[in-house]
Amino acid sequence: MTSLRADAARNHAAILRATGELFDDAANPQSISMDEIAAAAGVGKGTLFRRFGDRQGLICAVVEERSKPFQAAVLSGPPPLGPGTPADERILAVLDAIITFKLETLRLSLASETVAADPYLLPIYTWCHTLLVSLLRELGRIEDPDFTAHMLLSPTRVDFLVHEIEVAHFNPEQIRARIRATVAALIRPAA
Repeated sequence: MTSLRADAARNHAAILRATGELFDDAANPQSISMDEIAAAAGVGKGTLFRRFGDRQGLICAVVEERSKPFQAAVLSGPPPLGPGTPADERILAVLDAIITFKLETLRLSLASETVAADPYLLPIYTWCHTLLVSLLRELGRIEDPDFTAHMLLSPTRVDFLVHEIEVAHFNPEQIRARIRATVAALIRPAA
């Protein structure tokens, strides 16, 4: 029984790794098939469907796995991302970390947001939204934290980031700086 569980764990890790690598290298993330993922992971296509349900479930699992270090840093890491940081500084750090994560996983994140029927219901999105709502409430001066959290997450959408890079020709540092300045003006009291 233990060897079966060990095999299942190895297969799970191999599937997540292979899927992530395929998306990292993809020019067009929509072109990656479940057949291609199964072959790269060394498993049968049926294993993918049994374990993850569908392509969206698999992509979400890879995003969740890759976002664990970010989530751990937010929950228990040092400032400015972790607890103990003033809410306004932490909001800026969280948004910067989200943008950095999405730029580092650009094709995977793009696939995640485009394959979902409602990207606002993706686990990583709801986690980030809940965190921002809590931080906005902590600020105490935002009238509608729920709406504002959605608004703050809007420029972290991958389609926007791709547009800023490929059409507007901004580099990642410029994108983060522009978003940071805009958000800071919104959440910090006027001087």
